[in-house]
Amino acid sequence: MGNSHSQPSQLAAAPQPLPLDSKRLPRPVPKKSSTALTALTLGCASSAHSFDEVSPPASSIGGPEDKHSFEQPPPLYASTSDLHEDDDKAAQAYKTFLKKYPEYQLTWTLDALRRSDFARLDRSGETYVDYMGASLYPESLIRVHTGFLQRNVLGNTHSVNNSSQLSSRYAEEARQAVLSFFRAPPGYTVVFTANATGALKLVGESFPFQEGSSFVLSADSHNSVHGIRQFAAWKDAKVVYIPCLDQGGVDTKTAMDVLSTQRAPHDTAPALFALTAQSNVTNSKNNLGLIKHAKSLGYSVLLDAAALAATSVINLSDYPVDAMALSFYKMFGFPTGVGALIVKESFLAELSRPWFAGGTVDLVQAPGMVYRMSSELHSRFEDGTINFLNLPAITDGLRFLSAYLPFLPIRLASLTHYLITSLAELKHDNGASVVRVLSRAPTRRPKAVGEQAETGSVVSVIFLSPTGEMLPLSFIEHAATTQNISLRTGCMCNPGGAAAILGLRNEMAMLDDRSTMRDFEVQVGRELGVVRMSLGLASNFHDVYRVLRFAGAIGHTATRESMWNTWQEARAAGLSGGH
Repeated sequence: MGNSHSQPSQLAAAPQPLPLDSKRLPRPVPKKSSTALTALTLGCASSAHSFDEVSPPASSIGGPEDKHSFEQPPPLYASTSDLHEDDDKAAQAYKTFLKKYPEYQLTWTLDALRRSDFARLDRSGETYVDYMGASLYPESLIRVHTGFLQRNVLGNTHSVNNSSQLSSRYAEEARQAVLSFFRAPPGYTVVFTANATGALKLVGESFPFQEGSSFVLSADSHNSVHGIRQFAAWKDAKVVYIPCLDQGGVDTKTAMDVLSTQRAPHDTAPALFALTAQSNVTNSKNNLGLIKHAKSLGYSVLLDAAALAATSVINLSDYPVDAMALSFYKMFGFPTGVGALIVKESFLAELSRPWFAGGTVDLVQAPGMVYRMSSELHSRFEDGTINFLNLPAITDGLRFLSAYLPFLPIRLASLTHYLITSLAELKHDNGASVVRVLSRAPTRRPKAVGEQAETGSVVSVIFLSPTGEMLPLSFIEHAATTQNISLRTGCMCNPGGAAAILGLRNEMAMLDDRSTMRDFEVQVGRELGVVRMSLGLASNFHDVYRVLRFAGAIGHTATRESMWNTWQEARAAGLSGGH
């Protein structure tokens, strides 16, 4: 189950393990931050924003035929050569990396961004590789939004006074900014929710499932998608799974066959297809062409874009789904507590909510049973008061991300490929592999700015002992934490994808209504899940290098045993949780 795309002889040498007496990795030397890009990336918060050019033409920035010389040093404001490790091995690793991935130098603007908006990472010495859990907020976004709140008086959007009208105006601006960012054609609207989960739940609870209906989804989906099956089952609809491949995702032909089998030409019962755009654990992107195929068969299509939207362009003019769910904190870190359902108004009109709440209705009889839903379609689905204080930050966050999104596929594909291949090379003192890479690896890398990547930037692995047994996830997480590395372990709320890459689908099939997580772990004989490292907007070579130093240390007997003893002491003291 290792990585089949490794090219060990061509890559930079993997970093050496930690010194034997090391308790923490060397802390980076604090650097002075620059705010040179603040005005460029955000401007002022109160202006009307345009999002029509999210992806500039590759020819305007750089591409395969660009005459850029990779032998020239980067501009001083964008240099990443100071890796903070201050040793020749780090510098040599970076130099070798650039020779293997010369396209990485097209993304120097992201190095400048790291210095201006994410300098706190280097000041704190934190290596953050959990962008799939949450992106990090850029400091300029916080400054701009704080200034906006200080200058304005905002009131509840359900009133009509001046402060309320101002809130409503900025809420509408945010709504239009979202539609523009995702190139939504006329006929779409935006329902603001608490997160992507809330958006998915709105569709599940309101979709007109009935006997004869089908709900089709991939096994490699988030639990918030799996949960929709409860609404379908309660209304006697069929729940049909598309099996996922060994490395996650779905086979396009298999998915088309399942969709066709479950939807005969004469069927009239409403059917829903939920497509996961990108897996949060297997790193697989699914073929968005399945959207048009499902639509041609009469399905309504719901796209879970929570994992994809942060690093990839999504054009709803090309892929006109009925509804798409996402969370903004996964895209640009701030604010939390705001997500969206981007949805066709015609589809929204077909949904029927099982309840009403403040803000969703125009008329309610009390006592009695008469009520009239709001005349505005999106208002029918926005329970209570929307997060009006934070919606202006959505507008600015989208503007911020649009400036950097074209560069992310090149940067993240280079770093992801390097991380995967380097991890696969690491060996214990006895020559056994330290890491088994389970998630999907890219087979090609984008070389032009604006080109999209074939996979995400998620690397899911398990760490192995010198004798080949899986090292406990709780040990790896504790050891990483002591080295100031923020990663994640577990199944990531994606049981189907995790079971596929771990080879546990047969064990998953044996679960029954009485099974618990503990029972499952006893059955397989180990903690369930993987170690996940995910890269994002502020990631650079330095982050990946430190992760590799940590992983290399696991392969050094004395260092690993020291880490193990520290973990055991913490467990005995109740300071380290297990799975």
